[in-house]
Amino acid sequence: AQRETDALLRLHAREQDDVYVSPIEVAASTTIKAMAFKTGWLESQVRTAEYDMLVANPVFSPVGGTYTSPQNVTISCATIGATIRYTTDGTEPTETSNQYSSEIAINTYTSLKAKAYKSSWLSSASVSSIYNIITLGEMTLVQGGTFHNGTSNVTLSSFYINKYEITQSEYQAVMGTNPSYFSGNPLHPVEQVSWFNAIEYSNRRSMQEGFTPCYSYSSYGTNPDNWPSGWNTSYTNHTNVSCNWTANGYRLPTEMEWEYAARGGNQSQGYTYSGSNYIDYVAWYDENSGGTTHAVGTKAANELGIFDMSGNVWEWCWDIWGTYPSGAQTNPHGASSGSGRVWRGGGWNNVAAYCSVANRNYSSATSSGGSVGFRCVRISP
Repeated sequence: AQRETDALLRLHAREQDDVYVSPIEVAASTTIKAMAFKTGWLESQVRTAEYDMLVANPVFSPVGGTYTSPQNVTISCATIGATIRYTTDGTEPTETSNQYSSEIAINTYTSLKAKAYKSSWLSSASVSSIYNIITLGEMTLVQGGTFHNGTSNVTLSSFYINKYEITQSEYQAVMGTNPSYFSGNPLHPVEQVSWFNAIEYSNRRSMQEGFTPCYSYSSYGTNPDNWPSGWNTSYTNHTNVSCNWTANGYRLPTEMEWEYAARGGNQSQGYTYSGSNYIDYVAWYDENSGGTTHAVGTKAANELGIFDMSGNVWEWCWDIWGTYPSGAQTNPHGASSGSGRVWRGGGWNNVAAYCSVANRNYSSATSSGGSVGFRCVRISP
């Protein structure tokens, strides 16, 4: 009698189950169990299949990158009915983070992260995109002060310095050409520029913007259009260039101005590289560059908010290569004679040591290469 009852209970249970007749639509995370039956046959074993519904990853538009104007970013998700949560401070989004409902205005360096959720579904992966909003030509005030250059104390007056290395687009706007090996990248630093090219750019930009040019060539004045043919073809001509240190136009930084700014000025934390003891945070160099330059400002800034003073491209300075300056009061502009001009900062193709704020290098004024660029300074009013 008991066996008959058990059989009836099993039969009753089976009769309550759904009979499969067509595909089963799964609209949430679901576990399906099934058995097969045939009269006079032993039933099959139970088979189980688990279906997890995964929310599609959010998509940003426009994509992250370096831009020269603020961006309005939209976030979408292909999963109908999903809720998007996001953060703008680099933290991981959760179900309690800001809910996306309308485009997000990005007007400064922002690490945007988003994640999508839907009830009874597995949440999407967390996706991120970095937006770097830069203002080309922006300059940072470096307050004057005293620092130790490794040899002696050096005292400098306040000055302004480009927040970013001069880009290909900036150079072309002034000079009408783009000599870069990695051309076609408007926001990458210009390279393959000689010291003479940087001098000419500085004067032409000063004239375009209504400032007094700093550089004169011999007795030919400050307008490069009036300089003699061949003025920039022989490295020996570099000593024919003089600088008016009181002019308000653009010029190359002196080596000591460059180093002071790279070290963080009077806010210096004494880092090995410009802004950090960890080079990957602040510099594009041989181990992370992928064999190319990168858009300016895509690594972290130093203590003064200046970018790429370690790595990306070397930067020309005014100084003639010679004895390390021993003091700004007695020797403010470096050596007075020599065959080359100073580079600082290291480049995308150099080992870490070359990118330190203390490293020095030089080449002739006619020299150029795919890892050599520059930035400008102006006097503080």
